[in-house]
Amino acid sequence: MQRLPRSELWLVCGSQHLYGPGPLRTVASNAQTIAEKIDAAGRLPIKLVWKALLTTPEEVRRLCLEANADPACAGLVLWMHTFSPARMWIAGLSALRVPFCHLHTQFNCDLPWPTIDMDFMNLNQAAHGDREAGFLHTRLRLSRKVVVGHWSDPAVQGELAAWARAARAWHDWQGARIVRFGDNMRQVAVTEGDKVAAEARFGFAVNGYGVGDLVEQIRAATPPAIDALCATYEKSYRVAPALRRRGARHEALREAARIELGLRSFLETNQAKAFTTTFEDLHGLRQLPGLAVQRLMADGYGFGAEGDWKTAALLRAVKVMGEGSSGGTSFMEDYTYHLAPSGPLVLGAHMLEICPSIAASRPSLEIHPLGIGGREDPVRLVFDAKPGPALNASLIDLGNRFRLIVNEVHAVKPPRLPHLPVARAVWRCQPDFKTACAAWIYAGGAHHTAYTQAVTAETLEDFAEISGIEAVFIDADTRLREFRRELRQNDATHSLALGLRG
Repeated sequence: MQRLPRSELWLVCGSQHLYGPGPLRTVASNAQTIAEKIDAAGRLPIKLVWKALLTTPEEVRRLCLEANADPACAGLVLWMHTFSPARMWIAGLSALRVPFCHLHTQFNCDLPWPTIDMDFMNLNQAAHGDREAGFLHTRLRLSRKVVVGHWSDPAVQGELAAWARAARAWHDWQGARIVRFGDNMRQVAVTEGDKVAAEARFGFAVNGYGVGDLVEQIRAATPPAIDALCATYEKSYRVAPALRRRGARHEALREAARIELGLRSFLETNQAKAFTTTFEDLHGLRQLPGLAVQRLMADGYGFGAEGDWKTAALLRAVKVMGEGSSGGTSFMEDYTYHLAPSGPLVLGAHMLEICPSIAASRPSLEIHPLGIGGREDPVRLVFDAKPGPALNASLIDLGNRFRLIVNEVHAVKPPRLPHLPVARAVWRCQPDFKTACAAWIYAGGAHHTAYTQAVTAETLEDFAEISGIEAVFIDADTRLREFRRELRQNDATHSLALGLRG
């Protein structure tokens, strides 16, 4: 994964001095044990470290400011082992800038019924202390995730891991740079957006660059570097004979390699994590970038076609969420439908830019004409996506807020497509085609998405909560009447939200 920062979570435990030094030492020891054992279980995508036992307002505020300032801290996991008066958390949590998860657990799993006494009760009263904390979090209208159950339970650790993936992606967005080559496709609405609002809300910056600056980097690629990259292509993919060394179209492969080297160099020089291109701004390029974009996505870069910076940013975030999971993540577009009465299907693809991380088998490296862009025939990877459960996610700008829309789908093996030489995925929508498509359109979902088989709906929901944005889900339980009602209620709720935070 390119440019992925070091991330860790801090387990923080709350208590008070009412209990005396002996119990506080036990509380700290127990919390440290929990952090070490959860971390050792290996379910979390990033390290969980024991950080502190907090017993005063000054300690709380100091730690929250420390978390804000530490470039490695992706979030806090809070737990009240005993009763921790919540007013002492107000100043600290009001200043906290990193996300937090409230872990409602206790050190012991079973109660020692024959021997339990008030000393044990006072020491192990998270049932009491976490409710006090929860009231304050709600009173301050703080976004957070609540995970309930014994800390050793794999299901509890799984919920914590889902949130940790979201927190890691949010951490990665802070200060991220997104490169746009040219503007968005002319006259298109959904790829537009407020970059100032996005930077204020999400923490990443979107900046435009002339395609001529990229062309300079492409032209600087050296013959030995091009030779080495072409050799990598031949080892990695099933290369069409015409593209191989001494093949009739080998020069086109070398040009694709030259583009990849230049684009990769440009992104590294500008410390970018995502980028966009548009086929309406290709001055100086001999090919529409296809293979280069596919391979950069496979390395973890976010991408959006036609200047779609919101999808580029979202794709990067989903790539980070899925790091270390099985399954891949790709830029995607709902392209065309199979509307047979026996079962409608969606054919997802793009002109060239689908990530090979979702491929069912070794991709084929081919060259074919492309009727868009007005350039030489582009080189691209051709493959079918893996069958199985997947998600399509879209981030849109509604003017007064951002909305994340997620549809659960199930990818199927495509039929043979001898005249469609692009990477593609075919899927069934949940709960059904008519409901899913109508709900997507009512919600304003874009035609570009982040398609993933590596990330769960739970993690995307956690990410939306951390981001402070609206999220709507189209899944097996969706009913259109209720979904439309949810959208109307969300319009009212989010319009009032800023005033309610006072």
